[in-house]
Amino acid sequence: MPCEELVAQAAPAAGRGLDVERLRADFPNLRRRVNGRRLVYLDSANTSQTPDQVVAAMGRHHRRHTSNVGRSVNTLALEATAAYEAARARVADFVGAASGEIVFAKNSTEAINLVAHAFGPGGTGGFDDPRLRLGPGDEVLVTEMEHHSNLIPWLLLCERTGARLRWIPLTGDGLLDLSDLDRLLNERTRLVTFVHVSNILGTVNPVEPIVRRAREVGALVLLDASQSVPHMPVDVAALGVDLMAFTGHKMCGPTGIGALWGRRELLRAMPPFLGGGSMIDAVSMTGATYAPPPARFEAGTPPIVQAVGLGAAVDYLDAAGMDAVREHGRDLTERALDGLASVPGLRLFGPPDARRRGGLVSFALDGIGHDDAGKVLDAEGVQVRVGRHCATPVCTRYGVPSMIRASFHLYTTGEEIDALVAAIRKVRHVLG
Repeated sequence: MPCEELVAQAAPAAGRGLDVERLRADFPNLRRRVNGRRLVYLDSANTSQTPDQVVAAMGRHHRRHTSNVGRSVNTLALEATAAYEAARARVADFVGAASGEIVFAKNSTEAINLVAHAFGPGGTGGFDDPRLRLGPGDEVLVTEMEHHSNLIPWLLLCERTGARLRWIPLTGDGLLDLSDLDRLLNERTRLVTFVHVSNILGTVNPVEPIVRRAREVGALVLLDASQSVPHMPVDVAALGVDLMAFTGHKMCGPTGIGALWGRRELLRAMPPFLGGGSMIDAVSMTGATYAPPPARFEAGTPPIVQAVGLGAAVDYLDAAGMDAVREHGRDLTERALDGLASVPGLRLFGPPDARRRGGLVSFALDGIGHDDAGKVLDAEGVQVRVGRHCATPVCTRYGVPSMIRASFHLYTTGEEIDALVAAIRKVRHVLG
């Protein structure tokens, strides 16, 4: 349920952007010390920190409303159902959608797999929509910068159906090369699926030209918004896509909860993803009919408390102001790009202009193993991520085995960016 008192507690000073120090008071983890150093948490693209308000909302539900949803008419069950559906409505409003267009999943990965499951030769479970038929001669278009969660499901789908996977390549500075879009996105394309903000390069991708071309050839469009919904205003109507996935644990919410938004008429055409309780209309020993969306895709007991937590996280972000969150991320990114560029032997990846990026930077250090670098950074209290970031083709494209990534959120300070740069200089001194 919307929590007005939590919104009031979370609201920054009006007209002054983000009051970061005030917001940081809501995140107890940020007061920790690691290895005797003040914690500098720069891994929010992996998992964001969770404010007290979200934890309190979940605890309150556990203490007063624990029950299952959509199954009983007793008081606790009705309260739990009301809280769950209120969270759905709150999340829908956050992205400019209607409540019935939001399907809860455990994360973006599951949401994307749900969509991939819907495509096939047709006729599955009595569902046969020509938009969802896929077979030999058809194509699915992705980009070279996709997270594995938006690549592997489509590789598997193409193997299963005989369709062909194609991709939009990357330029040297981490942008999509759209120069050949009309050839890649053609009359054989059934689905275009791409990341809104790259989790490894930080690139904010242009949605409008890709959607426009998809409409010309009749292809559907799925947007992976895992790194955009937590950091900038996102409106599905303005974007013009058909489907969109995002996840709670990157937007100050709990793990175990994410969402798929889909156009209502498209969700109605999609077959069930999982079978079980609550996703059916009628059942006999010889067959079944299925509930309308979103219940059709939420078999079994759903992540009730996590959904309540996600609703509270949306309240928190809304109170902060998503325009202010976006501008804060850009300021931090610009500061990080400037500071890291001064480190000898450091190679930055992604667009050089912070206005074309989300709140993260990835880089490599010449002659230094990234696992070793990560250990030195951790000893300094600086928490980053090292590795391929579930985007192996990007590392391959730029000729590195892995990257170091620092990522930010509304609670990150400019001083923490400076601490990162200083720690990277120490890495060069210790390991260089």
